[in-house]
Amino acid sequence: MDSTAPVEAGNNYDVTIEDIAREGDGIARVSGFVVFVPNTKVGDEVTITVNKVMSKFAFGELV
Repeated sequence: MDSTAPVEAGNNYDVTIEDIAREGDGIARVSGFVVFVPNTKVGDEVTITVNKVMSKFAFGELV
């Protein structure tokens, strides 16, 4: 895991979906760090659990 990431795998975060990725996943940001969240749409205010943290982005799922 990249120690500069502001998110941690296994933790929950309250986020707003700001954009949609080409693959259709929602894009949220935590302190500017991108988190991809499937099954969401722009404007959704959701609680997510982060599953996997990469160096430039992370993957999460709806709680």
